[in-house]
Amino acid sequence: MKNDILKILKAKKDAQDIMTINDLLNLSTANELNLLQKELDNLVEQHILLKTKKSKYILYDNCQNLRVGKLSVNKKGNGFLLLDDKDLYINYNNLNGAINGDLVLAELFYYENDLEGKVIKILKRNIKNLIGTIYFKNKKPIFKLDNEKKSIDIELDFSSTSNCVDGTKVLVNGIKEISKNKYLGKVVKIIGHINDPGVDIKTVAYKYGIYDEFSKETIEQISKIPNQVLSEELIGRKDLTEEIIFTIDGDDTKDIDDALSFKFENNIYTLGVHIADVSYYVKKNSSLDLDAYQRGTSSYLADSVIPMLPHKLSNGICSLNPGELRLTISCVMNIDQNGKLHSYDIFPSYIKSRKKMTYKNVNDIIMRNEKIVGYESYEQTLKEMNQLAKILRTKKINRGYIDFEIDEPKLVMDEKGICIGVEKRLREDGEKLIEDFMIAANETVATHLFNLDLPSLYRVHDVPKSDRIESFLSLVSLMGHTIIGKFKDLNPKSMQKILEQLHDKPEFSILSSILLRSMQKAVYSPDNIGHFGLGSNCYTHFTSPIRRYPDLVIHRLLREFLFDSTINNETISKWEKILPEIGEQTSLKEQESIEAEREVDDMKMAEYMEKHIGDVYNGIISGVTKFGFFVELENLIEGLVHVNSLKGDFYNYVPEQMALVGEKTKKYYQLGTEIKVKVIAASKEARTIDFEIFEGDQNGNKK
Repeated sequence: MKNDILKILKAKKDAQDIMTINDLLNLSTANELNLLQKELDNLVEQHILLKTKKSKYILYDNCQNLRVGKLSVNKKGNGFLLLDDKDLYINYNNLNGAINGDLVLAELFYYENDLEGKVIKILKRNIKNLIGTIYFKNKKPIFKLDNEKKSIDIELDFSSTSNCVDGTKVLVNGIKEISKNKYLGKVVKIIGHINDPGVDIKTVAYKYGIYDEFSKETIEQISKIPNQVLSEELIGRKDLTEEIIFTIDGDDTKDIDDALSFKFENNIYTLGVHIADVSYYVKKNSSLDLDAYQRGTSSYLADSVIPMLPHKLSNGICSLNPGELRLTISCVMNIDQNGKLHSYDIFPSYIKSRKKMTYKNVNDIIMRNEKIVGYESYEQTLKEMNQLAKILRTKKINRGYIDFEIDEPKLVMDEKGICIGVEKRLREDGEKLIEDFMIAANETVATHLFNLDLPSLYRVHDVPKSDRIESFLSLVSLMGHTIIGKFKDLNPKSMQKILEQLHDKPEFSILSSILLRSMQKAVYSPDNIGHFGLGSNCYTHFTSPIRRYPDLVIHRLLREFLFDSTINNETISKWEKILPEIGEQTSLKEQESIEAEREVDDMKMAEYMEKHIGDVYNGIISGVTKFGFFVELENLIEGLVHVNSLKGDFYNYVPEQMALVGEKTKKYYQLGTEIKVKVIAASKEARTIDFEIFEGDQNGNKK
């Protein structure tokens, strides 16, 4: 009935009363009318339909001047309504008491020719996982929210604060409204003291529901898991212990879930990708499985990791440590010199890794032809592997693989967890080699399940919305760059053509980042729509089950359908029912983890810049708003130059040019402009960094 209702209201455009909807659905009994009323109420509660004062119903999508969405409040207190097509700006004066994370109904209006929003109703308050610090005044606990964007007052249940002292960081939940914007809450978890090392990172993690503790049931369950692989566990698996198998990871990696074997004979590359068989230890619906499902992913926050699985598994029995017998699932592929896959095999196995290699040493061998002690017998193999990786990469590029070349920051921390440096993360041939090999294995496994017409969980990336790409091309044109080509029918090669024509421009890194943000988000889904960014028709995640729950699911599917051969209507129906929910949950948890990682990066970068007030840096304007512009430094740290700090003129925001333009002088500050700035303020708590233009650049840049 739900879909029929939505279809009718989508066609009608204007509001309809229940009897009209009833007649259009050809319903005839009182019972059917009652069911219709319940469904309409549900759709109103889900904020899909608006119920008018005259008890008529209309789709929010059909209300031209209304939008429903989640509110995001930035560092300066202004809001953005997160929408599918384009986020809507909401000035802090128009938030109407809404706070960061609220689901709100906003009204559209124009202000100085710009489309803006005004919150007219808070549909659902975001009052879960409130993080803050407790202070005591006259022995009464005072709770100060970390997120000052949440303009609400929280009174604490006194009994829940018995183990707290001044400066205790806590997680508050169990919120009940006392009066408008005033709530009663309860301390449900003590994070630590504000001065304790690591508490700052843990505070951000808790805010996003990422906890470092596992349930008592899980702790009990892992205590029964052996530390070594038992001989009876090898039955039914292929013995690969005589194969030369090794791993390539970062210097400090402890959770190793992929290993490689390689041969080049008779012009055929035989690539083996051997993945830790985590699903053997993490049984479906066990406490360990439920904890992993709730986390969805491991979270890498600065120099710390909050793992999806307890360390006994992630760093122990599941990690493919050198010299240790380990259970694996192998995907062995035979590939010719054109990158064509000739044959493959997917099977349960057990291995013993010969060596834990590092990216640094591998890069020195394959890129700089250096001799590394302990790697002598692997040199030729590594160089041949790099040949295959480049063949695979060329083939991917030819079919439409998009490399945005986005740099990532690497935080350098001291022993107390304080950020003492920020630099660009190195990505050389060794890192690319592993990426290319993992993509090859993921595609092979995904295609195998797809061709068998069996349920699976795909990693999908939809085609970008054409209006967003058109907006991007308009911006590029206004910046003085000409893009040749037709981009009405978007495909991966369209994005390649755009990036190729921008590659030699000084603003390439900024424009590439903006184009990436114009794309849809990659998610997990049982419906295979392909992966636009990879130019892949069929893709999944199979290679990292220690740190990603979807990979664990793929391993279970392989075991059930391939290794145990339990293909029947019952098992197929079971997976078809649960995979959509798994896809939604894991996509959500991945996004929350990404947001937590970004917030920790912002916090630690601000911490670093607190010690560099007064220092001068070269940068490039990476974003322009009404209240100023953001400048990205060479080490990827970003700060704000507020419009009030610009001297000698009044500057107007010109959104279509992404520029601030002087009213009298016509001098401008535009996206992509190189500029020199001085650090004038930084706040770790607020996650903010403020710049001002340094002397000679103060008067703007002439076009």
